[in-house]
Amino acid sequence: MAILLLRAVLNLARGRKPVGNAGLEMSSVEQIAENLARLKERVAAAANRAGVPHESIRIVAVTKMTSVEAIRGAIDAGIEAIGENRVQEAWSKFPEIGREVEWHLVGHLQTNKAAKAAELFDVVHSVDRFRMAEALSRHAAEHGRTLEVLIQVNTSGEKTKFGVAPQDTVALAEKVGQLPAIHVGGLMTIGPFRPDPEQARPSFYTLRKISEKIDSLGFDNIEMKWLSMGMSGDFEVAIEEGANLIRIGTSIFGPRE
Repeated sequence: MAILLLRAVLNLARGRKPVGNAGLEMSSVEQIAENLARLKERVAAAANRAGVPHESIRIVAVTKMTSVEAIRGAIDAGIEAIGENRVQEAWSKFPEIGREVEWHLVGHLQTNKAAKAAELFDVVHSVDRFRMAEALSRHAAEHGRTLEVLIQVNTSGEKTKFGVAPQDTVALAEKVGQLPAIHVGGLMTIGPFRPDPEQARPSFYTLRKISEKIDSLGFDNIEMKWLSMGMSGDFEVAIEEGANLIRIGTSIFGPRE
């Protein structure tokens, strides 16, 4: 924790360009660094229970409704990937943050926003239909990029959630993997929102089994490298079930309105 705090303070002392009307108060910088240190301790404990190196778990700091100043504080504390839910909000922050970190789209994507998404994001977690993948492929090619995408699976069966049905995931992944300027890097799911995180375990288990199935088929241009599952309320259970990409907002930045 001391190292993270020192890094944040040193970055401020180096005169990093403040964003907006003012930089973060020192107490806020310290709080983000402390939150991240505690988060990493919990990640390490969960990784130990799962029998995997804690270094194999990547944290995506979800920055929805988070100020650029707070994002800068998280970067100073060691965050290397940030996740946004909306394309427009990401673009509003991009001029100040730039390519210093990896940009992940973790929210639902409308096809008419695919052009802007393909230009900005490095990873799109929420591909759940072929038409969306086609649009991302076309626009990524226009920008000379290869875009990494994850197939979003609705493992809980909740009608309020986006995602392809588990039984249709293999077919969708195979089709998306054949598109140019697209690389399928894994799967994503959102567990059911329940007071007890254990209630999300079956959803995470289901995603892991689908990932193993796809991996065994040996499709070209498809790599089951990432299992994106787990948020602030259930990431430890997700890690125990194989998650190596967790999407964390509240545990880093605190509650947001």
